Amino acid sequence: MTLPRFAFTALLLPLAAPALAAESLPTRVGDCVATTITAIETRLQDDTTHEAVPGSGSAVRFANGGYQVSYDTVPEIEESKKGDKVRLCLVSTPQDCPKGDERGKIYRTTNQRTKKSWKLPDSEHTCGGA
Repeated sequence: MTLPRFAFTALLLPLAAPALAAESLPTRVGDCVATTITAIETRLQDDTTHEAVPGSGSAVRFANGGYQVSYDTVPEIEESKKGDKVRLCLVSTPQDCPKGDERGKIYRTTNQRTKKSWKLPDSEHTCGGA
């Protein structure tokens, strides 16, 4: 039995979707994408040594270019590892921002390995801030 061409494409689409989603950030509130953690960092690094500054907060980077940061140390981020698969969802976007200032989007991230989540912004300051 041969499958019609559209049926074959429909069968492959779910396999392609995660790979496509990993390449971009969600753009609408409520949208989610699959990506991986590329780095677990502290919020600040020493300008001279480039070493982490303990107690300065948490930061995490993703393969799709995403970034989240907190002034606090976030245990759920600290328990994560480079390479962990995550689900990154856009929760909110700032309003009335100066043109070109995209800072302040808030994302909820769920680590697929630890099953723990956190909700943080993509910048230390929201649009129009410092």
